[in-house]
Amino acid sequence: MMKTKGIVRGLALAGGLLMGVAAGAQEPGITDKTIKIGIFGPLSGQNMAYGFDVVNAAKMYYDKINKDGGIHGRKIEYVVEDDRCNANDLVAAVKKLVEQENVFMLNGGSCSAAVVAAKDYIVRNKVPYLMLNASGDGALFPPTDYIFGAFSISQYAVGGAMVEFAAKSLGAKTVAYINHDDAYGAWNLEGSKKDAEVNGVKLVVESINPTINDVTAPFLKLRAANPDAILLVTYARPAALLIKKAAELGFNKPIILSVTGTASLNQLVGNVGKDALKNFYTQEVMIDSPGGDKLKPIYDMYKAAYPDLAAKPDHPQTYMPYGIPPAMSLVKALQDAGPNPTREKVLAALKTQDFDSGVMAGRMQFGPQQRAANRSTIFIKYDGTTMAPLPGVFTSRWTYEAK
Repeated sequence: MMKTKGIVRGLALAGGLLMGVAAGAQEPGITDKTIKIGIFGPLSGQNMAYGFDVVNAAKMYYDKINKDGGIHGRKIEYVVEDDRCNANDLVAAVKKLVEQENVFMLNGGSCSAAVVAAKDYIVRNKVPYLMLNASGDGALFPPTDYIFGAFSISQYAVGGAMVEFAAKSLGAKTVAYINHDDAYGAWNLEGSKKDAEVNGVKLVVESINPTINDVTAPFLKLRAANPDAILLVTYARPAALLIKKAAELGFNKPIILSVTGTASLNQLVGNVGKDALKNFYTQEVMIDSPGGDKLKPIYDMYKAAYPDLAAKPDHPQTYMPYGIPPAMSLVKALQDAGPNPTREKVLAALKTQDFDSGVMAGRMQFGPQQRAANRSTIFIKYDGTTMAPLPGVFTSRWTYEAK
């Protein structure tokens, strides 16, 4: 009898060990009914306009997928963290989502420098990561197996597409180019040099600190070069200072503002006045101007999902639709991974993705050496009141080459 009890105990122990092994082999964040993902973005602070409604857009897309039946019988469960557009806060959010929430994959980040800070951790822990609207080139090049982004646009492509527009639509031969004096500025300048060469354009470059308060000196240097157009590849605050300075000094040639400087056009008008926008163009990575007819389904979805926010004058924020393409990419990868998804299956599916989001100007395309989804933009003539999209899609010719 004692021997029999010992055998039973041994079988029970073995069974428990086997169950433990099976549980240990289970992919993080996956159950029979759910797939847990981690979402993060700037939900507070001075840069929340870059991500608050982008996060909301991603959430409403996942809610739509769940309402339509989920993915292979599983519903998406999401956990949201605030990264405040700050590198330390973003890394802390990522660690919490991975180590405490045990998410299957990540979808977040609206600020490039902050996103790049998490690269080593994500690669070391082999977590599939899709950015929201950050370009995050420093985390995308050279490519890794785990990080995918630039669904809005790669910073390498931002300036290049602007150069192509200035040359082909405005006939510019000499272009004044103002960027930031940091890694972010170096990325877009590298791409711009390639497109300037292709389009026969002379670039006159002035790099400024993102926190600059007096732009008189750099502007006078560029004006002295007698450019045919000025390209502002900066964030919103220095861009407003430069546009206002141009008006004060009587500069009346075209000014083209990158998509990274258009967080709030209403605020721009308030800062510089309509008279400063008589010959002014903005870059847009979407298929239409914000709120335009081609994007109406996205705005209607937002109004239905967030009626209280939609009733406020400052919502949805300009970048809101940017949250849809990365969410679509994540869902497509999970669908392609099949009914028994693993991180490796999802990563393999991401590397071959190529689809039209119906939101962005260009296709979302990845490849063996390509982790930046979008390189295309449109341009809009803006006079402080009316946004008039111009014909054509402009694509940077820069491509990544291993060194």
